[in-house]
Amino acid sequence: MGLHMKAKVPKENEQKFRELLLYISEKCATDPKFGATKLNKILFYSDFFAYANLGKPITGFEYQKLPNGPAPRRLLPVKKKMLRAGEIVEQEVPLLGGKIQKRMVNLRKPDLSCFSADEIALVDELIEALQVGTAEAVSELSHREVGWIAASDGETIPYSTIFLSKEPLSPDDAERGKELAVKYGVPCS
Repeated sequence: MGLHMKAKVPKENEQKFRELLLYISEKCATDPKFGATKLNKILFYSDFFAYANLGKPITGFEYQKLPNGPAPRRLLPVKKKMLRAGEIVEQEVPLLGGKIQKRMVNLRKPDLSCFSADEIALVDELIEALQVGTAEAVSELSHREVGWIAASDGETIPYSTIFLSKEPLSPDDAERGKELAVKYGVPCS
């Protein structure tokens, strides 16, 4: 399938991404279901919901389609830098059924001065909403996102896909779309 959308790509802010990793990890430290998969989804929803509700993503990082759902393209290199800098350690926790959960453990507090109050409130709301879910449940939720569905494996998911819906158009929406197509010279059937 693939997405070939042209959209303005937000500028990445690596320092803000690092602080967001630390913030999420700190807030989820007591969640026994918090591991790498859940971290990826909280990051994804934080950036995409901020784009939709606040006008721009929190970190501007690119997210790609992976089998377990969307994930930041540069998460691993950034985590390696943080490991080398002594900001985090990674802990492997054995789970029932022989699975291993990879947990990020902070070695320093996040610097929240780079975030707006609205950004922190949005992240807190997402953490609370996703706290009850397992990694598998949160992954399944992300698999319903149109951007993830439409993207090919490894392809970047454009932020603008947060506005797409799988719901059918209402007759009024369809009529308005036809009017706009005529107005802007876009062929339609």
